[in-house]
Parts: sequence; structure tokens; C-alpha cells
Amino acid sequence: MAGKELVRSTDDRVIAGVCAGLASYLNLDPGVVRIITVVVSLFTGVPIIAYLIAMFVLPERATRLR
Repeated sequence: MAGKELVRSTDDRVIAGVCAGLASYLNLDPGVVRIITVVVSLFTGVPIIAYLIAMFVLPERATRLR
């Protein structure tokens, strides 16, 4: 059994794949994570800073060769 890994998505990205990667890690729909990120950003601005940090810190999902 492979463990979960928090990585940026390369398949379902809008900007850098952070929200899609987080959604995959949490087993949620990427649209839900994006909406939550936007709503919380309107009130606090914290997700914007967290997104920028995650964009540089999280590795991209390794693509598998077929």
C-alpha cells in the first residue's frame, strides 16, 4: 500500500497545481478546494501566501512512463 503524498498536480492545474494536489491528497473535488481557497482569501489573504509558498516548496507529481 502506497502512502499518500502531497504533491502539485500536473494533470489538473489552473495556475501551479497546488489546489488540485491538495484536493487529491484530501480526496476532494479540486473545484471545492479552489472555491474554499478563494472565499478564505477574500477574508484573510492567508491562502494567497500559503499558495505561493506551496508553489515553490511542493514537488510536482512524477509522471509515469507507460
